[in-house]
Order: sequence, then C-alpha cells, then structure tokens
Amino acid sequence: MSDDLFSLLACPRCDKTPLTENAGVYSCGACKIDFPSIDGIPWMFAEPQATLGEWRGRLQFSLQQLSQESAGLETELKNKDLRPLTKRRIERFKKATDSHRRSLQKLLRPVDVQSMHGNYESYLALRTRLPADQALNTYYANVHRDWAWGDEENKASLKQLRSVLHENAELGIVLVLGAGAGRLAYDLHMQADCTTTIAMDFNPLLLLIAQAVTQGRALKLYEFPIAPKSLEDDAVLRTLSAPDVVRDGFHLVLGDALRPPFASQAFDTVITPWLIDIVSEDLPVLAARINALLKANGRWVNFGSLAFAHPERGRRYSPEETKAIVAENGFSDPYVSEATIPYMCSPASRHGRQEKVFTFSAYKERAVEPPPRHRALPDWIVTGKEPVPLLASFRSQAMTTQIYSFIMSLIDGKRTLKDMAVVLEKQKLMSRGEAEPAIRSFLTKMHDDAQKQTGF
Repeated sequence: MSDDLFSLLACPRCDKTPLTENAGVYSCGACKIDFPSIDGIPWMFAEPQATLGEWRGRLQFSLQQLSQESAGLETELKNKDLRPLTKRRIERFKKATDSHRRSLQKLLRPVDVQSMHGNYESYLALRTRLPADQALNTYYANVHRDWAWGDEENKASLKQLRSVLHENAELGIVLVLGAGAGRLAYDLHMQADCTTTIAMDFNPLLLLIAQAVTQGRALKLYEFPIAPKSLEDDAVLRTLSAPDVVRDGFHLVLGDALRPPFASQAFDTVITPWLIDIVSEDLPVLAARINALLKANGRWVNFGSLAFAHPERGRRYSPEETKAIVAENGFSDPYVSEATIPYMCSPASRHGRQEKVFTFSAYKERAVEPPPRHRALPDWIVTGKEPVPLLASFRSQAMTTQIYSFIMSLIDGKRTLKDMAVVLEKQKLMSRGEAEPAIRSFLTKMHDDAQKQTGF
C-alpha cells in the first residue's frame, strides 16, 4: 500500500488514525478489527465481514437471476411458432447472457471469499446497512458509458467541473465520493492538478472494473440497452478500456459515503458526483460530514442532478435551498454553473436523455460541529427493547397484508375469482362489489410479477 493512501485512511467504526497495515490488510487496534482488501482495493466498511457477506449474497443472487433468465430463454426457443428473426434474436441474447454470467463470475471472483461470514447482528451493533435498493447491477450500464462509448458525455462532465474551478486550479488531495465506475475521477486525475485522487464507492463490481481498465487492461463485457435500436443491438459486446494507464497517486477504496473511512481534514477537494440527492442522509448532515473531511480553505465540488425524492416534502430541496444549506454548514456561498448535457445516450439504444446538471464549488470558511456517526437503523430495531411505533404506513400495510394473505389462502385450483369474492363478503372483510375488483387487481399484479424477468 502506498504511503499517500495509508496516511489518509481512518477506522470507519471509531475514526482512529493511523491504522496499521500488513500485506494489504488494514487494522484498527482500538476496535480489534481487520479491513481486508479485494484484489488490492481496501474494503473499508464499518462492519467489513458482514458487508462482504451481504455483497456475496447479492452476487450469488445476480448470477442466479442470469441463470434463470437463460433457462427462460431456452424454453422460449422451443416454441415452434417463433419467427426466424425472433428466434435469431433470442439465440443471440441467450448466448450473450451465458457469456455475461461467466464474465461476471470471473471478474467478481475476489469478492467470493468463502472464509468471510457476516450476519445481520453485526450490522445491528453499528447501526449500519447496505442500501436495500442497490444491487451489483444497479449502475451496470454506467460502465459502458465510462469506458466504451461515452466520450461526449465524459467530456461534458469534466467541462462542467472545470466551469466552477479557477483556471489552472490546484486540487491537491482529492476525494471522489460515490465514484461509480471511476471515469470522472480518472479524468480529473489525468487532466487536472491533483497530487492524489481517491475514488470511493460501495459497489465492488464497479470498482473492480475501474481497477482493471485504469491499470491498462481491456475488458470485454456485454451491454444490454434498454431500448435497442436494432435486432443486433439487443446485446452488444463492448471493449472497455481507458485512454492511458492511470498515473501514480490514483487509488480506489470500497466504503460507505455516510461512514467515510478517512481522517479528519484529510482532503483539499471533495467531489460528490450524482450523490447528494440519492443518499439517505439529509443534506445538512451530509454537508457537515463533508466539511469535516476538508482542510481549512478546502473545496467542495458537487456535480449532477438535483432530484431529491425523500418521502418528506420538506427534504426535497430546491437549488436555492441547496445553496443556503451549503453556506449554513461552514462553506462560502456556492458558485453555481448549470448546463444541459447528454446522459446515458448509448449508440445502441433509443433510450437516453438530456440532463440539466447542477454544479457548484464552495470553499470551507469555518469548521462546524461534526455530525454523529451515521445510523441507518432506529433503536426499536437495534435493541428490541423499545415499542415498535404504530406508524400509519404500518397499519395500512398490516391490513393489506392480512387481506392479501387471506386471498392467497383461497387459491386452491377450484375457486373462481367470483367464488373468492363471495368468501370475502361472508367474512365481512368487504362487500362482493368491492371484493371482486380488489381481487382482480391483486391477481393481475401477481400474474404480471410472475411474468417479469430481471437482469442486467
């Protein structure tokens, strides 16, 4: 491990620094815990074994999905009524799916560490968790944009960052939080004045791809466009590669942006691309967290959309509120640049859009009180000693679950939909007139879900 990375890392559990390092494994003496590396990338989650165990489970689930999809395609091919072009397309897609599964198995082999076992109780101890809606394939399409066909988009992103920086700005030691497949971090390191660049993300697939290409390897992986332009675009074998081998001082770290494993005031520049509106943490708290990572007069640069979608309307911040929140948390008034750039416009897909991005740069003018360590789980889940709150959403879900469970119990292969409505009326759950459309709606959803196939 290089000295520049070693000096920046801290324990994500207790914030102790420096850590000790031996043969690629970082250790915290205070917590008595080791942080392994995944093919040389430090695995810096607060509960490393539990997180690794969960990612292994998600890996296996993704591979199982691909196997199931391949089996479904095999069944489709037995249909003698298939048109010749349709059969050809499905045969191609099945071949691509099988090849893709083998490629992922090989690429993700470092994650499949059999000696690592994690359990949910480990998360409870630290109140951490992986986002439930994030899987290995969540941002898979981005790797093709980053390292295959996305020159126009990548240049537009870098141009936007430059638009809020001074001419010939010295970025110094840079942290890119939520780096994804790493192209923006790579471009900054190669084309801007960065002494050290740390690209951090929590998705091992994205960073393993980033590591391979930035070190000069060419990867062949299939792209599966959302809306293929032609029959041949259903599955496109791409070659992923970087323009050049990345220069010294570029490092990848696997970790949680809400539990950043770095020393206080370690960075001259923190960049948050496509991040602040998708994380679960409220923006004022995240802003204070970024403040703590920056040196005096350090710079926070944000890039991406502003599409806050929190259930609470009050946390769906406007550009004006965002600027105010940044300034309230120890930063100068943000200098903002907005521009419309292409986003995920694959040459093989009819799907793509123009995105108006919100880019700002703000200097750290004063330190603020660091926020407490991020806790993703409330006490009534963690300790089990407090009453579970009877939330309105829980009451609604409980009633819905009871009715749906009862409907499912009525499915015996003999009753019709109308028969089931009569039973619900007799049980005084709802009238027959209400029950019939409700059952039809429920069974329609069940039928639709059964037909869906998910994959990359």
